[in-house]
Amino acid sequence: MARILVVDDDEYILDIVERTLRQHGHTVTLARDGREALRLLERRPLDLVILDIIMPRLSGLEVCRHIRRTPNLADMPILFLTARGQVEDKLEGFEAGADDYLAKPFDLNELVLRVRALLRYTGAAASIGVLQIGGMCLDPETGKVQVAGRAVHVTPVEFELLYYLASRAGQTHSTEELLQQVWGYPPGTGSPSLVRMHVLNLRRKIEADPQHPVYLRTVPRHGYLFQPPD
Repeated sequence: MARILVVDDDEYILDIVERTLRQHGHTVTLARDGREALRLLERRPLDLVILDIIMPRLSGLEVCRHIRRTPNLADMPILFLTARGQVEDKLEGFEAGADDYLAKPFDLNELVLRVRALLRYTGAAASIGVLQIGGMCLDPETGKVQVAGRAVHVTPVEFELLYYLASRAGQTHSTEELLQQVWGYPPGTGSPSLVRMHVLNLRRKIEADPQHPVYLRTVPRHGYLFQPPD
């Protein structure tokens, strides 16, 4: 299946997450602080990182930022698994480059679903074409986005969400639809805040004024749409 790195300074969390992931066929490597995690990743990139935030020596946020700055690691999916569960904590995690965020205490079945959804992006072949719309260019082969000629770095999940919306410009998509079609969650299992946080993060990256978005618009009580500027 997948090679997964789990990083946490809590031995109980390491044990229960390792056993759960191994039961689902994954190979699991453990690290007990951020520096150990980076040393392991320097030896070879893995398929997914599950990362605590509050750790000695190097926080999970710093590890996440380092991964996103490192070319051979930058596209690796990152899931924060942490006791910091407030909205502002999640925003900080997504701004650092996380793909998903699960607060402790957590349900093991939900963890497995989140891992399965994130692994859809690992090594996926680009079977769709370059999309150019409204001064934006999205290249599935490289995962790169350009807005008015300016390169914008997005994570694999952010790219998938943006491409899904942009390729259906002018259509409104509910949060539930996006959780199913972009993340691959079964109906009723994904968290609406996951979509909301990624939309906020994408607006910070692609919009000239994130408070007054031109591309990614909210349709109250219905969802989101991509509307290219006139």
